[in-house]
Amino acid sequence: MANADTVPKARVVVQQCLSARLQVKPPSDENEAEYVEVGRGIIIYLCFLKGATEDLVEKMVRAILAVRLSESEPNGKLVSVLDLPGDVLIVPQATLGGKTKGKAMQYHSNIAKTEGQDLYTKFCTMCEETFETSPKTKEANKSVKHGTYGNRQVLSVVTNGPYTHVLDF
Repeated sequence: MANADTVPKARVVVQQCLSARLQVKPPSDENEAEYVEVGRGIIIYLCFLKGATEDLVEKMVRAILAVRLSESEPNGKLVSVLDLPGDVLIVPQATLGGKTKGKAMQYHSNIAKTEGQDLYTKFCTMCEETFETSPKTKEANKSVKHGTYGNRQVLSVVTNGPYTHVLDF
């Protein structure tokens, strides 16, 4: 059994994309569905687990936005999404905390929904603030978009990979 220091407090999947479109509000009798869209950059699928804190969110944002996972052109050298510069789409993904038990999935490791919502909002805000203060992303008019926490969402992705990484924090 792992000790408390090695048990992840958050799980993230980062995927390189050429474009992505996420439905953030389903259609209703009165309104059409609402979407957010990004161009070339990364998609961050995000799940907070028990024990996650605001301090962890700061560490995650710094690490994810700085890691060199995006292919630059024309040489294909790996750069961070800030150096690309590229867009970011953040997708809440509670299912990343699941574990199998027999033929079923269980989510006992996930943080409580209200705590997860607060940390997700903080994560999105910190990413947006980082983009606003980064010269390359600001100059290139790149942005951070995000999904709606706690709702089922429809996602369409165009990727030149897939180039996908799982990160535990």
